[in-house]
Amino acid sequence: MLMNGVPVGGLSHPLGWMVKTMPNIAVLVKRVPDTIAKITVVDGSIDLSGVKWIISPYDEYAIESALQHREANGGSVTAITLGNADCDKTLKDAKALGCDELVRLWQDGWESLDSNGVQSILAGAISDLGSEIVYCGKAAADTDAGSTGPGVAEKLGWASISNVVSVSFEDSGVEALVPIVGGQAKVGINFPCLLTIDKGPNEPRRPNVRGIMMAKKAEVNLKGGQAPTATISVISNSTPPAKPPGKTFQGAENVPAVVQALRDEANVI
Repeated sequence: MLMNGVPVGGLSHPLGWMVKTMPNIAVLVKRVPDTIAKITVVDGSIDLSGVKWIISPYDEYAIESALQHREANGGSVTAITLGNADCDKTLKDAKALGCDELVRLWQDGWESLDSNGVQSILAGAISDLGSEIVYCGKAAADTDAGSTGPGVAEKLGWASISNVVSVSFEDSGVEALVPIVGGQAKVGINFPCLLTIDKGPNEPRRPNVRGIMMAKKAEVNLKGGQAPTATISVISNSTPPAKPPGKTFQGAENVPAVVQALRDEANVI
């Protein structure tokens, strides 16, 4: 197809043929504590000893969207994470699901990156890879901040759509389904772009035996980069305050006390 004399969705051949280009797809994944793990705080620091680590659940939905994109339009899917060598397992789990290439971003001095630094490093890696579209979870299960996807898109100068529950794929872009008040909106976006993925009708696939065996042998490509100086640091961590014990009221004579408690303490009436 031509738009203003320029081929869209492929390269023109001297004889007039259209040669379809394969999309270069990236998906961001994060290693997080299992969502059912009990997290404790010791001396102002989070104690993660003995915690099981998993791919952040929303990132599993992002992986599924990226793999469906490849199945629809061809191309390759590169899984990218930022972290130390412990994160290789996370990438190999993504490989077992079907990702083609694995990239881990890390170098000494990155132990205390803030969100701006994380977004800058990820954006640089995506630019180096030449990706046309990036998928990521709408928020990580550990922080629930939801800032990485939009922040990376801003640094790349790309358009982005957040909280996507379903994607359909075209040669020059995608159509995304997004929840809105009272229904859903279908939003079209051209490449290059970034989508943050929410839970939707397409459940993440599970790895098969062949995928698991291939993942064990998969190579993780380690890359460094430039990170801006952190301007935010965590001073300390603390557990939420304990909930006060509940109150029990019996008998009709206590109805006024119940009403007062609901109004003055629970603030529900």
